[in-house]
Amino acid sequence: MAGKQTGRVTRRRVFYIPGYDPFPPRRYRELYRKEGAEQARISGYTLIQSPGQRAKAFGWHAEMEDGGVRSQAEIEVLVWSDIVGASMGHSIPATYWQLLKTAWIYISTGALFRLARLRKGPTIAALYPIGALILQLAAALLVFDLAARGIGWGFSLIERTVWPGQIFTPLFLPSIYVPLLLGILVAMFALLWFKRHDNRIFAYYLMHDYAFTASARGAHPAALAPRMAEFGAQIGEALSEDWDEVLVVGHSSGAHLAISILADLIRTGKVRHDGPALGFLSLGQVVPMVSFLPDARKLRGDLAFLSTRRELTWVDVTAPGDGCAYALCDPVAVTGVAPPDKRWPLVVSAAFTQTLSPQRWAELRWRFFRLHFQYLCAFDRPGDYDYFRITAGALSLSERYRARAPSKSRIETATNRYRDVA
Repeated sequence: MAGKQTGRVTRRRVFYIPGYDPFPPRRYRELYRKEGAEQARISGYTLIQSPGQRAKAFGWHAEMEDGGVRSQAEIEVLVWSDIVGASMGHSIPATYWQLLKTAWIYISTGALFRLARLRKGPTIAALYPIGALILQLAAALLVFDLAARGIGWGFSLIERTVWPGQIFTPLFLPSIYVPLLLGILVAMFALLWFKRHDNRIFAYYLMHDYAFTASARGAHPAALAPRMAEFGAQIGEALSEDWDEVLVVGHSSGAHLAISILADLIRTGKVRHDGPALGFLSLGQVVPMVSFLPDARKLRGDLAFLSTRRELTWVDVTAPGDGCAYALCDPVAVTGVAPPDKRWPLVVSAAFTQTLSPQRWAELRWRFFRLHFQYLCAFDRPGDYDYFRITAGALSLSERYRARAPSKSRIETATNRYRDVA
């Protein structure tokens, strides 16, 4: 296990924990294949991808030759897309009920206003589905009235059902049911049309995401806890095997899952001093969306615990250009649980405006969801962050960032109101 002693890696095991994503894990395999080939071309190394060697896991094998040095990695996606899909299977009325409950949780606890003080981008992203769904409902009500007006009722329908002198009489007139039924059907069709095209609007998707996050007011949702235990068992098994490095990558919502999983592994003694080097790479994290909620005591305790541990190296990579992440916000410090002996994370900027050419940046600048996945993609002006070298190259995460100073523009001000820990 040379990785821990020398920082050199010949054999690596990588576990990728995706964010709130209902799509099957093969999309990550294809993304790695396409973007890895492009990064290899730009950076001048060789990266070969082949089928994974573990029958029961979804993953792939990667081999890299960089500067005459060879290394290989077994990369596995830890799947929870089925849980995501189940949490998204709600009717239109149920989604609007989710909107009310989620908005109330973030507003009544004051979390929304404190989050807005950190970064405006993620706060706008959080408010976007609320605004979009309200506008969709308003549009549906408008077409309801237009449909009724089209056959001679219009606002008179509203007047007859509301005006005191005409409350009961219209209800006994058969002619009222025709425009009423037509208006309801047209309004339902409008709402269904919006939902069917949500792959372009993302209002329902984001609403389900935030609702799932807030469903237990910051505690891990009950449906997710058993799966996290399974993930921990898989990572723990790898830590007992003959690898130079075990690397856990948590992207977006997957970052705060990884924090709790790794904290539990260390507490239970699964990370041995003579075992593989342990690296944790958090990408585009949204940890404050959870840790700022009142019942996130377990996560806050795990943040404080993990930030002091010598058993791992934790590098947090975000970019101000990613409006869906809490860019350069130290998740431990801003949550208000940083202990005096805090070591992690090392907060690093992917600096999209510098690592992407002006032409490429212009193409991606307003594609917010695509930028949230840029950490897994090729950079045409790469700096010291290269996802493919980190996951398949010959240096451990610790060695690669040994001399790297944290970003000067990182945010460390404790902003969270709730700081009690489990």
